[in-house]
Formats: sequence, C-alpha cells, structure tokens
Amino acid sequence: MNIRTQQIVDFIKEKGASSSKEIFDGISSTISYSTLKRVLADLQSSNYLLTKGQGKGTKYYLSPAYKVISPINIKKYYEKEIDERQIIRTFNSNIIEVLKQYSVFTGLELEKLTLLQEEYRSNVAELSEFEYKKELERLAIDLSWKSSQIEGNTYSLLETERLLREKETASGKTKEEAVMLLNHKNALDFIIEHEGYLSPLTVSKIEDIHSILTKELAVERNLRKRRVGISGTNYTPLDNEFQILEALTNTCELINGKQSIFEKALLTLVLLSYIQPFMDGNKRTARIVSNAILMNYNYCPLSFRTVDSIDYKKAMLIFYEQNNISSFKEIFINQFEFAVKTYF
Repeated sequence: MNIRTQQIVDFIKEKGASSSKEIFDGISSTISYSTLKRVLADLQSSNYLLTKGQGKGTKYYLSPAYKVISPINIKKYYEKEIDERQIIRTFNSNIIEVLKQYSVFTGLELEKLTLLQEEYRSNVAELSEFEYKKELERLAIDLSWKSSQIEGNTYSLLETERLLREKETASGKTKEEAVMLLNHKNALDFIIEHEGYLSPLTVSKIEDIHSILTKELAVERNLRKRRVGISGTNYTPLDNEFQILEALTNTCELINGKQSIFEKALLTLVLLSYIQPFMDGNKRTARIVSNAILMNYNYCPLSFRTVDSIDYKKAMLIFYEQNNISSFKEIFINQFEFAVKTYF
C-alpha cells in the first residue's frame, strides 16, 4: 500500500464513514478528485472499503475484511518483543464469519494465480504419464523435506531424497526424524491414490491425514482434549474439545463453500494451524490437506522449498496474533509461482 492510499485509509479509520468529498478535503495528498475516485474504487475491489448510500450521498467505510487482508510490515511488527505486542490472545470465532463473506485475494492476485495455473495445465498436457509422475515425486521429496524442516527436522534435502527413494537413513539422525519424513511421503501417496478423498473436507478426514503423518511418533491421535502452548507467541488456542470440534467443523464448512480453489487451499493452511486441533502435527497436516485440495482440482501443488522456516513461522504468528493473512498470502502466491516454474 503506497503513501497516498495509506492516507485515505488512515483518514477513514479515524473519521469513520466519509464521502469522497470529505476524504478529498481531509487528506494532505495533492491528488485530483478523479484520481481519488479511482483509488477509492481500487480499495473497494480489493475488499478494503465498502460503501453505503448512493450518488453524492455515498459514504466509504472500512470493510470487516480490512484487518484480515491489509499489508503488515513484518520487520517492524517483530521489532516489538513478545510481551510488548498488542495481540488477539484467544481464538477469534468471528474470523470465520468474516472469511465467509469476503475474498482474501484481490482481483489482481487472482488474475496472477489463474495465469500461473493455466501455465501449469499447459505444461502438464505436454508431459507423458511417466514424466508427470517423476516431477510429482520430485516435488513430494522437496515438500517432505521442507515441511519437516519447518518442524525442526535436521535431515538435509539430499539425505531426505536418499531416505525416501532408497530407505537409507542418515547417520547421526534420530529415528523419529526419519519416521516424520517417511510419513510425509506416505500421506502424499495416500492423497494421490485416493483422488477426491478430501472433497468435501470433513473433520474425520483431516484426522485421517493427521494419523498418517504422526504414525509411530509420540503424538496423540484425534482432537486434543487439553491446552497446548505455542512458542514465540502469547496467543492461546482453544482448550475445550467441544469448541475445537465446533471451530474445525465451521472451518470445513467455510472451505467447502468457497468457489476459488486458491482460497480453499490458503484458508486450509492458516485456519488448521490457527485452531491447533491436535497436540502436535498441526502445520504438517495443514500443508498436506491444502495440497490435497489443490491436486483434487488438478491445480499445481506446493513444495514450499524456498520458504525460510523463520519467515513461515513469523507469517503464521501474525495470523495467530492479529488475524491478518497478508504475509502468509504472499508466501502462498510466491510458492505457487515457484512450483509452476520449477517442477512442471
């Protein structure tokens, strides 16, 4: 968001619902009235602003989606220490209602993603079945490695490839690290073999994926029944199993109701992590389920290979603490582009 646009948003944030003339007279930026009207129209199309009234009586006000999708300076945000940040400390059920009503992507973002998806389909159409499976296996190895690395796994990408292709464990690594990686591959194989399994998305099917990912690991199955803490934040997820089930059920309903496949995939990534329905393995489950949704609709899956683990966690924490999706959305868009350009 540029300085001029930010001035307009800040004015409406301070003054409340305002006409275009009130905004024009109230901001210090030297822009023409026609330019202001164009900027206001752009802010509307991006779901930042809504209007009420007609003609000269039209008033502009901030959309409930503004706090969810407006850009956040991630570097500036983390200049404050954990106890200094003003955050939403507990699960906010209203976020699901807001996400039902508004798209988290702007028109330009969807246009970019759609063009990339068309490129993916064109590329895949030129591949033989053998070539496609080979590329998908390469992506699966990268995803298994990166998803596990985000969770603290110390296997290198080459060691992961050797493990998944040849079942050869790396020296100096724990058995649990190898099991985590193998479970990722098994979960991916499962969703490939059971096409459409997660459509529609249900709580029991999410639990099934979690069970595959945590097999032979010291992780409790099924929805958790007690409190869980998250390092690096003062956000505390729900700790009541009935509320967790309700939140997860509402999330499935939200995702199933979305028309955009990109929205389905992105919201799965952030909301499953936000709810933290399991004692462990939440983000792993979110990444696999999100990819299953993409693949079910013949969309390009993501490996997250070039994501910095710290950047991933910071973007996720911003959603936990502010219910703001902008930083994680940027990661999603960049990784979708990377996957299309790299694997297919």
